[in-house]
Amino acid sequence: MEKILFNEFEIRNNVKQLGEMISTDYKLSDTIVVIGILKGAFMFTSDLVKNISVPSLIDFVEVKSYKGTESNGKPELTKDLTISVQGKDVILVDGIIDTGYTLDFLIKYLRSKGANTVKTAVLLDKKCKRKVPVKVNYCCFEIEDKFVVGYGMDYLQLYRNIPYIKEL
Repeated sequence: MEKILFNEFEIRNNVKQLGEMISTDYKLSDTIVVIGILKGAFMFTSDLVKNISVPSLIDFVEVKSYKGTESNGKPELTKDLTISVQGKDVILVDGIIDTGYTLDFLIKYLRSKGANTVKTAVLLDKKCKRKVPVKVNYCCFEIEDKFVVGYGMDYLQLYRNIPYIKEL
């Protein structure tokens, strides 16, 4: 029997609230840049931007740092930005933060590209696994140390299409 942690309704409601929070925080901004981390955050990024009322540019990066279910602690950029973040306010979107290595790497990278500000939005925060201190500005759910799939997140590229989040 599968263990569903968050159903479609819970996800939809929390993502909507996050989008509204971001819209409120950036209501005076001309444009923000929302950057999703592929592939795990593609569904979350899509649903999140639908709930952001501030004009937004959208881009994606891809970073590899996992072998199976474990992070190797050495993120590697495998798909770069296609738009400039120079002087822009950036929201970096990830499906899950655990060790913090990937978000830490990307925050530093975006700052080196001249981003005005970089804030983070995560669907799931697994604080108990943190190895690097990374500030999470917007979070839908906190979870314990479980390996999860669904809603874009995978195990060996499978389960991304499940519309809810379950423990593997």
